[in-house]
Amino acid sequence: MMATAQRHVPQLKRDFAALRKDFPALQQLVHGKPLAYLDNAASSQSPVAVLDAMAEQQRRNHSNVHRGVHQLSERSTAAFEGAREKVRRFINASSVAEVVFTRGTTESINLVAASFGQGLKSGDEVLITALEHHSNIVPWQLLCERSGARLVVAPILDDGSLDLAAFDALLGARTKIVAVAHVSNALGTVNPVADLIDKAHRVGAVVLVDGAQAVPHTRVDVQALDCDFYAFSGHKMFGPTGTGVLYGKRALLEAMPPYQGGGDMILTVSFERSTYNALPYKFEAGTPNITGVVGLGAAVDYLEGIDFASVAAHEHALLERASQRVLREVEGARLIGTAPNKASVLSFVVDGIHAHDLGTIVDSEGVAIRTGHHCAMPVMERFGVAATARASFAFYNNDDDVDRLIVGLLKAVEIFRG
Repeated sequence: MMATAQRHVPQLKRDFAALRKDFPALQQLVHGKPLAYLDNAASSQSPVAVLDAMAEQQRRNHSNVHRGVHQLSERSTAAFEGAREKVRRFINASSVAEVVFTRGTTESINLVAASFGQGLKSGDEVLITALEHHSNIVPWQLLCERSGARLVVAPILDDGSLDLAAFDALLGARTKIVAVAHVSNALGTVNPVADLIDKAHRVGAVVLVDGAQAVPHTRVDVQALDCDFYAFSGHKMFGPTGTGVLYGKRALLEAMPPYQGGGDMILTVSFERSTYNALPYKFEAGTPNITGVVGLGAAVDYLEGIDFASVAAHEHALLERASQRVLREVEGARLIGTAPNKASVLSFVVDGIHAHDLGTIVDSEGVAIRTGHHCAMPVMERFGVAATARASFAFYNNDDDVDRLIVGLLKAVEIFRG
């Protein structure tokens, strides 16, 4: 009997100490001390593979895409569309037609609000949560102002998790769009998005998921989630800024009018009328960020080689270590956001010390954290604080980064309290 052929499964990388060496930015000194980069929720660093791919595109292939018949244009087009296929495979979209390149999560959400949102009318409702980033609030406010629809907000509990009973009560026949973060950027709360999507679909609502904080940390399967739209950014997932993706179900994208007009989103133009290009190009007006998209594709390649189960365990251990040490050793420290299901985001305040002062002092120790309202001012208002300090971890962080954060915080306490 012949042996059954075995499908080759590549060995996924789990040695995060070795992977750290792939990131040039992490090898530098800041204020004479090794950099401990803990601002990954704002923007993660890029590995050499991404930097090299972008440099190669600029050095050898720099040319516009799709319309040129010369060699450089053909190479650029192949790299650009190759990145689209990489993204399709990465999120398990059913077709490259469902992968629209944008400048980031913000533009992706605005695209849906401006285009799909044209179907809303007075009396309709858009349901969001109190966890949302401004980018998943303001576009819906603008849509409601234009259409007469009403923005409805599901509250959060004292631990920073979504009030599911309130969400269920607010969801109803008037709900046309549900827009929800997969992971909160300000608190790290992981929402039960699959359950929320199922509930929304039962009342006929369309669901957009802000996945900016999820894609770098967990495998996302848009078909398994059954979301209608999923938005994320390149610079959160070890790629370049100015790049992003809007996934949308093909039937919805087909029915939506163009978001912007201009080159590449058209088939024909006359002064009487224009006809529009096929998906996904109907939503990609103008010359795209070609080099950035090539870099995004390289970031996807890099992430495809990493074991995400190990990533989750590693990042959770760092979060636990940091949370326990902050509470135990930093006098007056209080965590903001203690939901039982959290990503690797630690937000906290220290009594008597402004978050910006904390950030400045830990920076003097070579530790990069984020301070402020994190583009989530309603979250800050909910917890009665003007700002928090936020340390956010990626797979390339380690225990030493956590320990040096504590050293910086203790220095701040000593300066302000003697």
